[in-house]
Amino acid sequence: MSRPGGTTPVASSARVEQAAGLGERLVAAWGSWGPTMTRNARRVAFVSDRHGTPEVFVQDVVVDGEPPQPVRIRLSDDPVVRVTWSSDGEWLAVAIATDGGVKQQVWVVRPDGSDAAQIAGSRYQHAELGPWSRSGHRVVITLPSTEPDQPARSYLVDPVSGDRDDLAVGELIHILDLSVEERLVVLRDGQRGHEFVVVVDRLTDESHALLTDPPDGSAEIAFLRPAPASETSPLVAYVATEAGLPRRQLVAQPVGPHGWRGQPRRIVERVDAELEYLDADDAGRTLLLGWNVDGRSELDLINTHDASRTPVPDLPGYVVTDPVLSRDGRSVILAVEGPTRPRELWRLDTNALTWSRVTDVPVLPGETLVEPTLERFAARDGLEITGWLYRAAEPTIPSTQRDGETGAVPPFPRTALVHLHGGPESQERPTFSPQHQALAAAGITVFAPNIRGSSGYGHDFVHADDLGLRWNALADVVDCARFLVSNGYADRSRVAVEGRSYGGYATLASLAFTPDVFAAGVAICGMSDFATFYRDTEPWIAAAAATKYGHPVDDAALLGSLSPMRAIDDVAAPLLVVHGELDTNVPIGEAHQVVAALRERSHDVEYLELEGEGHEYRRASSRAELVRRMVEFVADRLA
Repeated sequence: MSRPGGTTPVASSARVEQAAGLGERLVAAWGSWGPTMTRNARRVAFVSDRHGTPEVFVQDVVVDGEPPQPVRIRLSDDPVVRVTWSSDGEWLAVAIATDGGVKQQVWVVRPDGSDAAQIAGSRYQHAELGPWSRSGHRVVITLPSTEPDQPARSYLVDPVSGDRDDLAVGELIHILDLSVEERLVVLRDGQRGHEFVVVVDRLTDESHALLTDPPDGSAEIAFLRPAPASETSPLVAYVATEAGLPRRQLVAQPVGPHGWRGQPRRIVERVDAELEYLDADDAGRTLLLGWNVDGRSELDLINTHDASRTPVPDLPGYVVTDPVLSRDGRSVILAVEGPTRPRELWRLDTNALTWSRVTDVPVLPGETLVEPTLERFAARDGLEITGWLYRAAEPTIPSTQRDGETGAVPPFPRTALVHLHGGPESQERPTFSPQHQALAAAGITVFAPNIRGSSGYGHDFVHADDLGLRWNALADVVDCARFLVSNGYADRSRVAVEGRSYGGYATLASLAFTPDVFAAGVAICGMSDFATFYRDTEPWIAAAAATKYGHPVDDAALLGSLSPMRAIDDVAAPLLVVHGELDTNVPIGEAHQVVAALRERSHDVEYLELEGEGHEYRRASSRAELVRRMVEFVADRLA
């Protein structure tokens, strides 16, 4: 098949079919993540989708030899989000996505699968799983309000009786830690990008902000540990914070009862990295730090008594998630992944600094997968933008399509797709992406940028798209297309844009506000009108979003101007809209109104509704269907 002008098509039907099949096989390559250990670190519980849907598994930790087969614990047909092991080793607490949607239930179950019970959450009430008490006898749950302008409430729950004791009340609270005697509670509160941490004294019913009052910058991770001998206080709060700092770093704040606070001090400071994970042993002698360096992970071990720092060598993958330090500080279990391997669990011996695999791994397809490169370019205002480039191989041209006299290969169209991550306070990283690999296999180069507003690059960058600055983030999307064209990765008329959640919004906005830039679009669970989003989303999601997007009343004019629906008639590119049937984060009406408006004027629009899915597509069958549909749609429209 040939195209006018003597060029070959972007991808033959056979190549597209092979690429879509590759995507489906990669989706089926299950992973393991979210580890939690027993006190002696000899057993681990984790989440895995090896049977198609995330579930809980338990297994022994084997240092030498092949990993054993894990034991599956069945609780519900709904996907598991998180699992934590109680301090006494008697219970697992499990967060489950109700109907696969945004709301969660909390279950407790014995490690052998017995005595399973649902203790919080329903189709109508979201329940957030918090930490276990240090004794292990009770677990924290937080229930956000189901009504606007009402506070969330946190409780200590007995897993045997289900009895609840009041713990804390606040607007958007998340419980981070409890002191051993359960007197002091560390909690996070505040709207997106402005989270702060306070310590609540349950005896005196007083709360005291950590670090600064009021806080300057956000803090999302904090816990209490015994203070080193050099401190005069009994406890130290270790906080991962960007308060007063250009990037999130580690700060130690001495604390005590009755609101006593000593002078905070920085433990480790890096100008090239952002602290994203933090853990400690029970005695507070060893800290585990996980750093984000341009999307790749690095680990440090800190001795709190002499402040010595030990970098961890030879990470078995590009990106680390959910690292957990054992209670005695002798081992770490974490999930690790890369562009050519799904998430798997590994164990680090913190003394020998050696690695051993904890979980078995799936057999991957035999095709060669793409290793992305980190690219940098300057946006139109000079701000540096980074992104991961999955470069497609040029198609093999059959001899029948070559020039009969010279044997030369005729020119062929170069195509590319800009992928926009969600959040926007998230980050594109070199992780395992069946979608990116399948598109590259179909001959479509994928550029996955971190436009302004993304995390991982410091306080100023993550806030560079707040409120009216969002126009600058949307300009970054256009600049990404220009980067692809100017560097020869794509022809001017053959660049598509795609994204999910906030990335889905940015996709719709890019097609509506700059209709001459992109040749096709795929919008996945994206907002199309801020007014209807605020009206229909969960109350606690709306309350947290105002600092990022704008207040639905006070900033109504700004939000209206930024809503793609106001310019939906300007959309010129073919569009595939995808949404989960049960999404209440970005409600499904956001998709329906886009599709209805475009169909009313007979525009080229396709709609895929994923049955039984919420905002996150946790079932392998749904993700496989999405990858196939996306590859076929983009390849066809760019051709």
